[in-house]
Amino acid sequence: MKKPQFIVVLLAIAILSTLYFFAPRYKQADLAAASQTTENQDVTSKSVLEGAKMNLAAEQKLTLLSIENQLNTSKSTIDSVKIYKALSRFWADSAQKLGPYLYYTYSAALLESSEKSLTFAAQQLVDNLTDPEAPPAFLKWMAGNAKGLLDKALVINPNNDSAKINLGACYLFGNISDNPMQGILKIKEVVDKNPHNIYGQMILALGGKKSGQNEKAIERFLLILQDEPSNIEALVHLAECYELTNQKPLALESYQKVKLSNKIKSKAFNDAIDKRIQQLKK
Repeated sequence: MKKPQFIVVLLAIAILSTLYFFAPRYKQADLAAASQTTENQDVTSKSVLEGAKMNLAAEQKLTLLSIENQLNTSKSTIDSVKIYKALSRFWADSAQKLGPYLYYTYSAALLESSEKSLTFAAQQLVDNLTDPEAPPAFLKWMAGNAKGLLDKALVINPNNDSAKINLGACYLFGNISDNPMQGILKIKEVVDKNPHNIYGQMILALGGKKSGQNEKAIERFLLILQDEPSNIEALVHLAECYELTNQKPLALESYQKVKLSNKIKSKAFNDAIDKRIQQLKK
């Protein structure tokens, strides 16, 4: 791992841990269990669930079985949606594992099939697609599920810009196509119409950075910072791009802005920023 990317990883952990209500260590363990296959094998919903169940305590297994058995007696779609949501809460709150939480949130949304439920569940999946530590097979699983939800949401509302951007992100980060331009074009459709769409610009910037087009990524991050000068995610990624393009003074300036913002309440993250600033000053 390149030195600056360590800070990006810490930022991702800090952000994701607030999104999913549980500590990132459970998330990383969950990813490992879900991808106990060779690198060329696919992660499936079955492997995600079976991998997550491996380390449950006996009491948790009984609780889970009790909820799962309710599906066998469910008599309506409404009841099934409620049970899927109960399973989602179990995996988030009690078991604290990300993969099954995402799966049951996805399952509930498919049954409920409203624009709100579909886009919410898809967002949970897409938010993890830029995790720098997620295994490629797990990314593909998340992106495939998110795409299925977003396709349905866009049938309901073809003008949902966030859904279009998220669909583009599935192509950019999820390994579901050999042609990432499919994703770029979907997002550009939105940002060309509205250059101030921060989310769209961020996804395009991260996509450029992922593909090694750091100069283009820098342009996007700077556009974001014109509208949101204290956007920590943009500042950290911008700093890394400056480092990767040998623009050390500008990288130092970006890290110092992150430090001054004091927005991320993570000791590990802030210590890493301090260390990187001192290294760049040498």
